[in-house]
Amino acid sequence: MSLLVIMGSGETAPTMVKVHRRVFDAVGAGPSLMLDTPYGFQGNADDLSDRAVAYFADIAGRTVTPMQWRVPDDPGAADRAVAALRTARWAFAGPGSPTYALRVWRGSGIDAEVAGVVTRGGAAVFASAAALTLGSHTVPVYEVYKVGDQPAWREGLGVLERVTGITAAVVPHWDNNEGGNHDTRFCYLGERRLELLERQLPEDVGVLGVDEHTALVIDAVTGVATVDGRGTVTARFRGGERVWPPGSNIDLTDLAGALAGRDVDHAAGEDRLAAPASRVASILPSAPVQGSLREASDTAEATFGAAVEAGDAPAAAQAVLDLDQAIVDWSADTTQGDDLSHARRTLRALVIRLGELAREGVTDPRERVEPFVALLLERRDAARDARDWPAADAVRDGLAAIGVQVRDTPDGVEWHLTEA
Repeated sequence: MSLLVIMGSGETAPTMVKVHRRVFDAVGAGPSLMLDTPYGFQGNADDLSDRAVAYFADIAGRTVTPMQWRVPDDPGAADRAVAALRTARWAFAGPGSPTYALRVWRGSGIDAEVAGVVTRGGAAVFASAAALTLGSHTVPVYEVYKVGDQPAWREGLGVLERVTGITAAVVPHWDNNEGGNHDTRFCYLGERRLELLERQLPEDVGVLGVDEHTALVIDAVTGVATVDGRGTVTARFRGGERVWPPGSNIDLTDLAGALAGRDVDHAAGEDRLAAPASRVASILPSAPVQGSLREASDTAEATFGAAVEAGDAPAAAQAVLDLDQAIVDWSADTTQGDDLSHARRTLRALVIRLGELAREGVTDPRERVEPFVALLLERRDAARDARDWPAADAVRDGLAAIGVQVRDTPDGVEWHLTEA
């Protein structure tokens, strides 16, 4: 097989494990390398590389060699990376800044070398920031979303066109919803900025969108692309869209046609463009991204609460263990945001609640004491029937002293616990 894999996000998350394994199995053994350029400017670049290497070793038993290529003016690093690409069976690049990566890679010939990995029967797996560089045009995400630059394309590597003949801009994080009350779909652009960018594209060029925790696996030999993972793949042309759900097999001819404006649903695009800003919150899903560590944390907390409500202490403990395992499973993910902190806070809170349950128990205390209270109330009734008021009062007072309040009503004797 000759595979170009475009991942929307989650490249080192549990959600993409099966995808990575299938790709490794498809291309077989051989040199595997990782380009660290997209995040090479970050202070934690070494840590990100170590985590990714450990991730691939853990999920697939694959030894991945990180290639340090972090600054533009380092011909030695460029030469080593290009030489490694020429013998690689599998090549990977992931999170960071697409424009920084392009600045380092520009003029090195990396576009031809990455395409060469694919055409020789291997796999190139580009995700998140690196995925943005694959098309003919690249979104400068940081500059637009964080700095406030006017939306304008940068020239991409064009690897997609080299491998498939399809000219398009590639946009991962297509269904992002981190903005909450503001639109961060389309890799943090939102609808308005995406529409502005679409107007700047050549008349026959569209946008290829890949959802988060989703992969478009393109087989250059068979001419078929498969949507793998939890989300969808979208071909968008001037607001019109064609969307393929998970599990879809897409003929590359159909994909190319949709990206050039043929066989797309313009009504869907027009409906979205017409949506007023006040409706953004209703358009965007309010739930956390499915398949995230945050979702695992919230699910564990809800499961814990339900278990406590049902009096099921083992299930409550299991919810804590499940959250602990989720933190381990997601430890290699490089795009968590504050999810890890959220998960750790949730874990600590649940452990504290477990301690309280160990002291107080999860069952209704009335159930535990009811047989004893009933026996003592029978003794009190017998004393009252015998008009032995001191003995009856002694039973009542004794129960009150241990937290059982007794009350005589027209309907009979009632009792309740005044303290746990």
